Amino acid sequence: MSQQNIYLLSLLPSLDALGAPPSLSCAEFLGKLEDDADLLEMAEAVLLSDDLLQRDSYLAGEAEPPSPVVLTVAQVQDEMPLPEVLAAEEQLATDKIPSDAVWASYFRYVAAVGEKRRSRFLERWAGYEVALRNAIAEARARTLELDPTAYLVAEEVASTSENFASTVSEWSAAPNPLEGQRVLDAARWRWLMENDAYFSFGDDELVAYAAKLMLTVRWHRLHEAIEEQNQSKQ
Repeated sequence: MSQQNIYLLSLLPSLDALGAPPSLSCAEFLGKLEDDADLLEMAEAVLLSDDLLQRDSYLAGEAEPPSPVVLTVAQVQDEMPLPEVLAAEEQLATDKIPSDAVWASYFRYVAAVGEKRRSRFLERWAGYEVALRNAIAEARARTLELDPTAYLVAEEVASTSENFASTVSEWSAAPNPLEGQRVLDAARWRWLMENDAYFSFGDDELVAYAAKLMLTVRWHRLHEAIEEQNQSKQ
């Protein structure tokens, strides 16, 4: 616990539920950590995942302009190389989709940052995210009668204590990809609320705040996309 953490957490807006427009941007949050290199590194490691999601969407042809906070717009648009930590040799592997190789490098990087900074939350968050991603990849591959092993990433990082059966079932029943993503984000939110180191005032509570803020921002972005989709059908 530090007085600086107590001060920061007392000033940050509450993040108690998904759905409301975020009152703080991810970039503004990072700005509050710029004097603490360790915290900044851990928070950026979390927020980088949303930049990579935006990169995947952009490269898939989504028209929405990206708004990254760790990567540059040029990196998201694949006009500049990604940081070295995301450009591991496994990207050259012929049995991996390029984006999967990037994600594998990313999750290993997050786990390494968590270990280096002794962040129990960051290590557990990486494990949860890998396990959830792999559970969905496995379900999708089996539906398409493909070998699931070709689509799994960073298996050594994945948590082995999670049961995603109900989440995968709900995701599979979603009427469209946007609703499916909302199912996954709701599961992520539940996990964060159970593992956010609340009221500890340690570094992990601020890193958990970064994860919740990112999800709040992404949920709001997703909600707007769903609203636009519904309006286009009217």
